[in-house]
Amino acid sequence: MVKTIPQMYRYIYDRAERATEVGRFRTWAHQFTATNLRPLMLRERPDAVVCTHAFPCGAMAEYKNVFPDAPPVVAIVTDFALHGFWVHGNIDRYVVATESMRGALLARGVAAGAIAVTGIPVRHEFAAASETVEELRERLDLPSDRYVVLLMGGGLGIAPVERMLCALRAVSAPLAAVVVAGRNTRIRRRLAQTAENVAFPVRALPFVENVYDYMHAADLLVTKPGGLTTAEALAARIPIVLCKPLPGQEERNARVLVDAGAAVRVGRVEELPATVQALRADCTRRERMIAAATRIGRPNAAAEAAAMITRLVELRKEVVA
Repeated sequence: MVKTIPQMYRYIYDRAERATEVGRFRTWAHQFTATNLRPLMLRERPDAVVCTHAFPCGAMAEYKNVFPDAPPVVAIVTDFALHGFWVHGNIDRYVVATESMRGALLARGVAAGAIAVTGIPVRHEFAAASETVEELRERLDLPSDRYVVLLMGGGLGIAPVERMLCALRAVSAPLAAVVVAGRNTRIRRRLAQTAENVAFPVRALPFVENVYDYMHAADLLVTKPGGLTTAEALAARIPIVLCKPLPGQEERNARVLVDAGAAVRVGRVEELPATVQALRADCTRRERMIAAATRIGRPNAAAEAAAMITRLVELRKEVVA
């Protein structure tokens, strides 16, 4: 839907946000899912359930309504804005990225003690590189004498990375590009063909486990504003250009990051070359963006969230005992 009829998705997303009552279909879906979760829960006997998407969060909230032996449920919101679909009366803890999200939960009746502002959890490797930029570029086979732009389109490769790569041909400065195509093999094949028609070095990669190395080695990240990718970029302190956000949560993410000064947004792919050229030439602006990323990034979010979940589990065991 977001690829083919994005305006419809935006309408549904906004309408669901404004809704004051839970729809009957949504209630039925949560009840149906909760009932079907019972065999899995009895088999696995988890100490806690962690939900990183709103829909399983709703299903587990209903599960807690139906089954009194339910374990603690933790909702980790992986965006920089809160949608109403996350909010339920019996979630034990909410993990959110910002104080404004905490305020939104409080306004919806969630108890202050049930909210932890840790940031979006990311791998600790994004926080600090163990090698210098020169060492990383040598290991990753990236040129040391060019401005390296990292292009990412999300795990499914939804962003128009081909068009973004082609647009960079209009940048007059010496460039090199690394394009992470995610798990979309078709897009990766097309990127390899596109790379033959540009005058600068291009690396087209599939989904990679060490994307933090490329963030630390690059000068600039061009991506759509997915919550996890941008949280990783903030931890890595790389300036961000946001291009073609998906309607709904990604548009909200873009507003938060741009307002904080950690990112700039281009409305159209055609604006990308001028933006990249300007950021390359303006070292002061780049330093301001890095400072903003340092200010709002939460590289220790995963450890803080894990510690909170551990305390929650231990507290439940004490109560049961």
